[in-house]
Amino acid sequence: MPKKIYRAAAIGHTGYGEYGHQLHMPYQFLPFTKMVAIADPHEEGRATAMAEAKAERSYADYREMLEKEELDIVSVCPRQSFEHEEMITAAIEAGCHVYTDKPLATSPEECDRIIALAENRGVKIAVAHQSRYVEPFLTAKKMLERGEIGALTNIIGRGKEDRRGGGEDTMVLGCHVMDAMRFFAGDPIWVSGRVTANGRDITKADSFIPQEKNGLIAGDSVNAFYAFPNGVVGHFQSRANMEKRGERWGITLIGTEGVLSLRYGDWTRRTTLKLSKAASVPEEANDFTAVDAPFEPPVPGSPDPDTVHMPTRGNRLAIADLVAAVEEDREPICSARDGRWAIEMVHGIYASHLHRRQVSLPLEFRGNPLAF
Repeated sequence: MPKKIYRAAAIGHTGYGEYGHQLHMPYQFLPFTKMVAIADPHEEGRATAMAEAKAERSYADYREMLEKEELDIVSVCPRQSFEHEEMITAAIEAGCHVYTDKPLATSPEECDRIIALAENRGVKIAVAHQSRYVEPFLTAKKMLERGEIGALTNIIGRGKEDRRGGGEDTMVLGCHVMDAMRFFAGDPIWVSGRVTANGRDITKADSFIPQEKNGLIAGDSVNAFYAFPNGVVGHFQSRANMEKRGERWGITLIGTEGVLSLRYGDWTRRTTLKLSKAASVPEEANDFTAVDAPFEPPVPGSPDPDTVHMPTRGNRLAIADLVAAVEEDREPICSARDGRWAIEMVHGIYASHLHRRQVSLPLEFRGNPLAF
């Protein structure tokens, strides 16, 4: 058990990313955290979130909350990242550790500033790429490490490919896929990308801020090819309005002796992870069988969240890990650096497309490639 009870609060913004996938909720279910306060400028949304989180107090201004409350951890909840740097910076300056929704920020440059400030103040930041904490993904990694599909050769990732397919989908949901690719294959070396809109190559003039404000994006079709260590390659695709063909969002791990399929939309331990051992297997073979994924918490001793909803499980386990990271003075399992990498992988697609060449990672240019 942790050495103390950690006092927690959450910053949300109803109408502008709300509370993400319930990032204000995990603290009430953990024996070593106490939910103290909610901040949200929207009165009705604030009242709802306060009741959901079982918080003691609420504030219209998160700065006032950070000034008045004695806090250890703050969830920066909005899934729209255009306010993240400002919110996270305020939490760090108040001496709070942070659990933030993805994307961490709107550009690598913003991430750089966040990480530098956190290091200077001795603050830990965890990013809500929940798949790193839950059983299907952890089981798949162990199967890969045990050689159950042979040597990893390829990773195929897809976005949700709904109406947001292309640039918006890649930043909103594709960043989960980018993080998962790194989780299994390590840091990418370079990327080659192509982005189109209505079948033609996009230019900077096609960029815009989408409904979910995560920085400039472009295109209704995104394709990227990544080079990973040990000869592993990765392909990512997001194309608008393809979800009618079934669940798309996830990754497929192709090895020399088998294939593992992971889909984000299936929330149970069993249906999310599937294995095929067919002699010749396309990305989605018909002979996949479900694999059970036992509860083995990434932090020993973490309580079983007792819910099949994967983001909810991931949030609770992520907070347990964040507390452990604070007490052990280590990086969280999904750190701010991991969150930055996901954004670099997305922005690298645009950089490659605009320069018509493969681009080395990490990126040399730290801003959004569409902005200059």
